[in-house]
Amino acid sequence: MQIATWNVNSVRQRTGHLLRYLKEQAPDVLCLQELKCVDEAFPWGEVEAAGYNAAVHGQKGFNGVAILSKAPIEVKRGLPGDPTDEHARYIEAVIPHKQSVVRVASIYLPNGNPPDTEKYGYKLAWMDRLIAHARELLRLEEPLVLAGDYNVIPAAADCADPAAWVGDALFLPQTRARFRTLLNLGLTDALRATTDEAGLYTFWDYQAGAWQRNKGIRIDHLLLSPGAADRLVTTTIDKGLRAEDKPSDHVPVRIELQ
Repeated sequence: MQIATWNVNSVRQRTGHLLRYLKEQAPDVLCLQELKCVDEAFPWGEVEAAGYNAAVHGQKGFNGVAILSKAPIEVKRGLPGDPTDEHARYIEAVIPHKQSVVRVASIYLPNGNPPDTEKYGYKLAWMDRLIAHARELLRLEEPLVLAGDYNVIPAAADCADPAAWVGDALFLPQTRARFRTLLNLGLTDALRATTDEAGLYTFWDYQAGAWQRNKGIRIDHLLLSPGAADRLVTTTIDKGLRAEDKPSDHVPVRIELQ
């Protein structure tokens, strides 16, 4: 079973990129972030014609998450813990696989910049809600994959130039501490379970030749419950998509589970 995550940075602008990826890699499940469209504007017909069921939690102009699956899915939209939060940043699905199920979430965690504004407080509070929800999901003892754009650089090895990120909300100590708290619930970072190699990135800014000079960061993660981690075979960063014409600034990360 292949499960991938990708911040597509406007699904309407990159429908062609998405359809090529579905054809070439054919993941069983693909989590999308930053759709930047309402549900009605999602390319339903094209995705369904490619052989996928789609569950979408959209928002006009920004945010937006989705889960595409070859199998039928049961869906919940929104992260519990704050009924006033209207941001479309979380969607969760139960997906049948052979004789069992896999629970998958697509996550678009808040950026939090500038860190001296209420945006950073919102990021930390959102992470606290995610930690609380993950704790409840782990009690189900199902294979669980929390996938998405976390807007978290976990460690210095996950960015080409750590000094450039010292004051950024993605790399502040409080941000990384909460990410560690999430992992300490019993979750496994899929990439780091398969390699300790530095220089593996999932995001390159559009500015200042970041892609050409490989000045990237790793902020797109798949976190696995023990039941999923035990089945992990490989983790792949599909880096080549960043070199396409008019690409997203993120690339997909893909895992294979037995």
